[in-house]
Amino acid sequence: MNDQSPRKPPHVTTRRLLEMKEQGEKIAMLTAYDYTTARILDRAGVDVVLVGDSASNVFSGHTTTLPITVDEMIYHTKAVVRGVQAETSRAMVVIDMPFMSYQLSGEEALRNAGKVMKDNECDAVKLEGGEVIVETVKRITDTGIPVMGHLGLIPQSIYKFGSYKVRAQEEKEAEELLRDAKLLEEAGAFAVVLEKIPAALAAEVTDSLSIPTIGIGAGPRCDGQVLVINDMLGLSTEFHPRFVRKYADLNGTVQDAVTRYVDDVRKGGFPSDEESY
Repeated sequence: MNDQSPRKPPHVTTRRLLEMKEQGEKIAMLTAYDYTTARILDRAGVDVVLVGDSASNVFSGHTTTLPITVDEMIYHTKAVVRGVQAETSRAMVVIDMPFMSYQLSGEEALRNAGKVMKDNECDAVKLEGGEVIVETVKRITDTGIPVMGHLGLIPQSIYKFGSYKVRAQEEKEAEELLRDAKLLEEAGAFAVVLEKIPAALAAEVTDSLSIPTIGIGAGPRCDGQVLVINDMLGLSTEFHPRFVRKYADLNGTVQDAVTRYVDDVRKGGFPSDEESY
């Protein structure tokens, strides 16, 4: 008998992302921090789900990404991996290595990267920075753990930068970023996020690398794009960068639903006889 059950699409791997770049297929990446959202993203065809340290902001209410810990990131990642596995298991799951989990030494970075991979069954880790972390990236990738890089505006260094303004607008910093991207590729990174840099520079970096670039506020010429899910769904109302396109206004939708629920409860309209046992 022929098996007529629908087959799950193949899981997105580092090799698949490289093929997408080579074939000119754009990569769609979004953040997720919980089981339910991860299921939706995987079902919708997102290629890469990033368990971002932005959970520090949008989930826990901190003003920066710095406070979130390795154990907290593991908690979120376990939920996201279960969500993806509950659907098609197609999306790649990447976890942000949080602040001070990889900066002290290559040995500690490797230990923490191994911990998050073993505890979560995720696909890769993401590290912020250029030349200063190249040896760490090489050490991690040499053990078989895939690493995604992150250049431009790197939120874990926000106190060093002093603002969230566009990075690499000056020639010197642009040259440094281009060099850092090439160093990350040579160290074994399978992709690199480019955040809030001039579109022309992002295009130059993209053309100079054989690995994919994922843009966020870096123009349309990157090999893919990433946004924070809370921003693109309109759940966040305080954050309005020009690179965020809001595909929904869930803040308004949810608030309206909750307001109507409260009104029904107070007036005795919920639950009805039909909603009771």
